[in-house]
Order: sequence, then C-alpha cells, then structure tokens
Amino acid sequence: MGKADDVTVLLLMVILLGLSAWAFHSGRRQALVLSNGRARTLHSLPEYYGFYLALCCATPALGGFVVWAVFEQQIIEWFTIAAISPGVRLDDPAKLDLLLNDIRNLANGNIISRAVDPDLQAAADYYLGLRDLSFVALAAGMLALSGAGVVLGWVNLKPAFRARAWVEQFVHFVMIGCSIIAVLTTFGIVMSLLFESLRFFQMVSPIEFFFGLEWSPQTALRDDQVASSGRFGAVPLFAGTLLISLIAMCIAAPVGLMAAIYMAEYAPVRLRAVAKPMLEILAGIPTVVYGFFAALTVAPLFREWGAAGGFLISSESALAAGIVMGIMIIPFVSSLSDDVITAVPRSLRDGSFGLGATKSETIRKVVIPAALPGIVGGLLLAMSRAIGETMIVVMAAGLAANLTANPFQAVTTVTVQIVTLLIGDQEFDSAKTLAAFALGLLLFCTTLVLNVIALYVVNKYRERYD
Repeated sequence: MGKADDVTVLLLMVILLGLSAWAFHSGRRQALVLSNGRARTLHSLPEYYGFYLALCCATPALGGFVVWAVFEQQIIEWFTIAAISPGVRLDDPAKLDLLLNDIRNLANGNIISRAVDPDLQAAADYYLGLRDLSFVALAAGMLALSGAGVVLGWVNLKPAFRARAWVEQFVHFVMIGCSIIAVLTTFGIVMSLLFESLRFFQMVSPIEFFFGLEWSPQTALRDDQVASSGRFGAVPLFAGTLLISLIAMCIAAPVGLMAAIYMAEYAPVRLRAVAKPMLEILAGIPTVVYGFFAALTVAPLFREWGAAGGFLISSESALAAGIVMGIMIIPFVSSLSDDVITAVPRSLRDGSFGLGATKSETIRKVVIPAALPGIVGGLLLAMSRAIGETMIVVMAAGLAANLTANPFQAVTTVTVQIVTLLIGDQEFDSAKTLAAFALGLLLFCTTLVLNVIALYVVNKYRERYD
C-alpha cells in the first residue's frame, strides 16, 4: 500500500475507535436507564454492558478488515489480469509476475523495468481505480458491519443479560487465540529452519558441518569457475561465539551481580533511586553505538597497550568485542538480580540476624541462595543477548572465521555469518544461502539447552525456599 492508502486505513481505524467509544457510553447509559438508576438490579455492572456494545461495534468491522487485508491484493490483481488487452497479456507466470510488478510500480509512481506504452498505462490506471474502489468498499463494509453489530447488541441489552460473562468469555477466547498464534509462530519458525536445514544437509555432509575446521562458504555460480565448492565447517564460528560470549559474561556477571547486591543491600535509598536508572540507561543505548565505541576507542587502545607491552593485538579482536558486549549486558544482570534480591522475604534476613550472622554472611548464605533462581534467569538472559549480538562483533571482531582461543585475534560469530550469508539477492537453492538456516537451527538448539539447564536450576532451588 502507498502512503495515501496507509492514511486511509489509519483514518478508518480512528473512526472505528470513536464509534466503539460511543457504543461503550451508549451501552453503559442504556443499562442505567433499564435499571431506573438502580445498578443492583442489573446482572452485571453498567460498564460491562458498555464493553459488550463496544465489542459488538468493533469486532465485526475488524473481522471484515482482516478479510480485506488478506484477499484484497489477490482480487485486484485477478481483475487486472482479466482486463489486460490480448497484446499485453502473457501466459508465462514469471513474465506475468514481472508485468504485475511494473503495473503496481507505475500506479504508485515508481520506476518500472520497461518503457510505458498505452496498454501498460491503461492497465496501471485500471489497477489504481480498482484500488480506490477497494478502499471505498472497505470503508462502507466496515461501517455497515459496525452498525449491524451495534443494532444486534442493542437488542440484547436487558437487565438480566449476562454482559460480564459474555465480555469475559470474549477476552478468554482472545487470550487463547493469542496463545495459539504464539505457539504456531514458534512451530513455523522451527519447521522452516528444519526444512531448509535438511535441504542444506543434502548438499553438505553433516559431519563436515559439525566437525569441520574450515569455514569458507563462497561458492561459484558455474562449475567451470574457481572454488565451485565451499567449506562449511562450523566449528570456528561456534568457537568464536563462545569465546566472545565468555569474555562478555566474565565482565557482566560479576560486575552486574555485585552492583545488584550493593544497590539492594547496602546503598542508601537516595543513591539507589539515582544509580539504578543510570545503570539501566546502558540497556537503551543502540548496539551500533557500542560497536563504534569498540571499533574507534577500545580496539585501538588495546592495540597500543599491546604494542607497549611487546605483544601483538589485532585491530579487530575478540577481546575488544567481548569487553564492550559485557558492558552492554551489565544492566540485564544487575536489574533482574536486584529485583529478585529485593524480593527475598525480610523474615529470612531477620532469622539470620537473630542467629548472630553478620550482614555479609546473611547475603552470602541466605539471600543469594534464596534469589538464585532469579539470578540464573538474569544470567541466562544476558548469555542469550551475548550469543545473539551481531553489530558489535561485525565492527570490533571482524568477519574472519579463525579457529583460535586467543582473545587478541580476530574471530567471528554465528549470527554475523547468518547476516553475511543472507545479504543481497540470494537464491535459496545453493549451499551458501541454506547454510544460514543450518546455523540458525544449531543456534536455536544451543539456546534451548541453556533454557533447559536454567529451568532445572530454578526448579531445584525454588522447591527449597518456597
């Protein structure tokens, strides 16, 4: 849709919102009229009657809008194809798709791939007219459905009508629908990764992928070109991912946890009110800013220190990327740890103090073990954030797939390679492109294992302190 179409849809939604608000107030007022001002004679509170009428107003119109959004483009294209003159109409599906794309671009005022002839201009004008007619039909249909819903809902407004039960049931179905969408979305993501990964493993041996020590996915387009088959050993990618994540967690875990303990147990109230928001500001800084900081400040500083100490540190190193990434994820550890430490019951602390324990002993032997499930959750979130980070690695660690444990050398990660493989126009029938899905599936399985381990720790210690 163009900008004018977006404005039209937004205007329709604003009108529908206004009608729903009017329906709410009308339903509430009608409920009070039916009860002669005595709300106790109604089955439900007057607000529920208002919500019921507002839902009757909005739900049919939104349903009509969803149907229109799904089928509108296909219907317009079908009528456009049927109206194209025989001199322009094509039977080849690929050429027909290209023609429809040119018609859409011409109707929207964009650049097209061919010269504009009278038949093409006529098709674009017809397409534009159909789209305008479609929006008129959408507006009329939404208003008609909304009005019909209000009329039907108004008939049901009686003192004995179970408005609260109806509204709560509707909300219940909406929540179930949202849950189903979330489950189906997850299932679709997993199945798409699995399907494309199986295609990749038909071209590349799984043994080479899981145990290969060389990553060079560049493949030729023709068999007579040089390097017609790449190398797809993923070990260097996961080694680089683990190396950078380990460095980041070595920075974020102790600093974030100590900061959380200080703010929750030692810091004065005024200092805590200032320090915690300032620390959480780090989470709102864009990752590209961290990348610039790592590439322009941290990496050159480490290189100068290394030269002064007599050893070589690469301009793009895992150390620079890991340290800056650790700074970035400190708020994920400190904020969650602070919340769970603060949530530990005061009775546990008082019992420890009553037995003669000092404050530090109480923190080490009572508070931290009681808050361990939440702390593990914060560490897991930070680890997942470190594994999935891309921009800092691209700018500070580079793209070289080196199999090394030396933090002073350049490495790369799985997420960086996924982005690199999918940049530009790609055909999803080559091993180079499909390798991104195999990497994504392996990364998904790694994250799943981390979640299972964290869930085990949480359940074990939660039973002890409940």
